[in-house]
Amino acid sequence: MAAQLNTLIRAACEYVCPVPPVAGAVSAVRRCAAEVLADWRVCPGIVEDAMLMVSELVTNAIIHGLPPAELRLSWVPDDGDGVLRVEVTDAGPARPAGQPLDGIDPDEHGRGEAIVHALATRHGIRVHSGGVTRWAELAAV
Repeated sequence: MAAQLNTLIRAACEYVCPVPPVAGAVSAVRRCAAEVLADWRVCPGIVEDAMLMVSELVTNAIIHGLPPAELRLSWVPDDGDGVLRVEVTDAGPARPAGQPLDGIDPDEHGRGEAIVHALATRHGIRVHSGGVTRWAELAAV
């Protein structure tokens, strides 16, 4: 019985936030994510990197994906440490591959995925019938 209770205490926390396709969405989603991570008492080192990941993945979904989009955070605590998973799902690419983005300077964009990969313990992309999910995990060490 004690093992079951311990498992329940360490159960994953999950939060889902819709991403509106409007100006200011990234900062609004970041604020919500920061509040959730504070409530979950995620260690500050993970929170800092997570906020950057949220910004980059949400921006990517708004610029490159079709709405609707959503952010999903999952936290699995483990003896004071844990693993945070950041996922952003959109409805698929907004334009064909290789088509340039109108009005977007390529010198100022295009590094978000590299930033996420550099910060993440693990990362990936999953294409499914509902669209595309880009995810990254951060592990406390």
